[in-house]
Amino acid sequence: MAHSRKDNKGRVLRKGETQRKCDGKYVYTFVDPEGRRKSIYSKDIKTLREREAQLIKDQLDGLDTYIAGSATINFVFDRYISIKCELRGTTIRNYKYMYDRFVRDGFGKKKISSVKFSDVLQFYQHLVKDKEMQINTLETIHTVLHPTFQLAVRDNIIRTNPSQGVMAQMKKLPGKNHGVRHALTLEQQRAFIKYIEDNPKFERWTTIFKFLLGTGCRIGEAIGIRWEDIDFEMRTININHSLVYYSRDYGDHPICTFSISLPKTEAGIRIIPMMDAVYEALKKELAEQQENGFNETEIDGMRGFIFMNRFGNVHNPQAINRAIKRIYESYNAEEVVKAAKEHREPLLIPHFSCHHLRHTFCSRFCENETNLKVIQSIMGHANIETTMDIYAEVTETKKQESMRQLAEKLDIF
Repeated sequence: MAHSRKDNKGRVLRKGETQRKCDGKYVYTFVDPEGRRKSIYSKDIKTLREREAQLIKDQLDGLDTYIAGSATINFVFDRYISIKCELRGTTIRNYKYMYDRFVRDGFGKKKISSVKFSDVLQFYQHLVKDKEMQINTLETIHTVLHPTFQLAVRDNIIRTNPSQGVMAQMKKLPGKNHGVRHALTLEQQRAFIKYIEDNPKFERWTTIFKFLLGTGCRIGEAIGIRWEDIDFEMRTININHSLVYYSRDYGDHPICTFSISLPKTEAGIRIIPMMDAVYEALKKELAEQQENGFNETEIDGMRGFIFMNRFGNVHNPQAINRAIKRIYESYNAEEVVKAAKEHREPLLIPHFSCHHLRHTFCSRFCENETNLKVIQSIMGHANIETTMDIYAEVTETKKQESMRQLAEKLDIF
């Protein structure tokens, strides 16, 4: 029959506990995640057991595994995302969705301490080449992986961030769209709007596309705009929320639904002055809705949304992107035939999405405004560097134009 061990006061010691005869200290011995025997010490049994309880909690939480460098990328990502209190709920959901879809069941199972630069590079190349992922999408993956590794660096779990410089390497790949959203030219955006206005099949899209091209709003901000956010007297638009379309679990299957969210960043809450074209388009839309009926959709207690589809509901962003594709494909087909008859080069409209319209607005703004803080405020950019990147791209193009104008106007030679 086994006998329980006791201390010098007759108290029964638990498994792993002993008391040294030399100095009376209590000892708890355990095996760490690396298989090494370790011990903790205390002068009294109560303190020792408090430390035991914390050790067991850490083991259950995986903290000891993390400290030992045996944690997986998945563990560190979950730890990272749990402390990002400043992120919007929609951003958190998007990050988790992208990570779970592309990282968790494969690359995410690697031990973070064993990951090298070449491992991350090979993973990214696999996503681009084998999964045919676009660079824009890959940048979203990088947006969650890079800070995950950085957290491990700051916690002294790994020495360097293995994802550092990987995206720069990926952008050197030949024949890839490197994620630069090129704005429509002035001629292209004019042709796009004129084609919609003149075509009965697409005429109903006129107001929302004029709104997007005339405000630079993000698509979620645009589809969520309400009549009460419009001040016709002051000619301003109050951007104070965003409409988000996302997938959520419902029983055994996911469903897609709308919800109200704050704008992407704090800087996204802003007042935008109305251009004349936007003012006139909204006035016309208001008159039509007063005659034919308003949008009756209610989302999270909000009503009175301006833009609605043919069913009287708010727009799905993907439906707008599909409409854009139908419009420019129809325009291009007609333009090719028309240009051939007129013996000229056709003015074709390239593939673009809702976000290209925001980029187009910003480009037109940069062409006519030199105060970057004003541009940043109107665009709702949280970081001035985002504004500067677009400004630099625009001014690079404008340099060529300026030199041509200089040569034409000035007889300098």
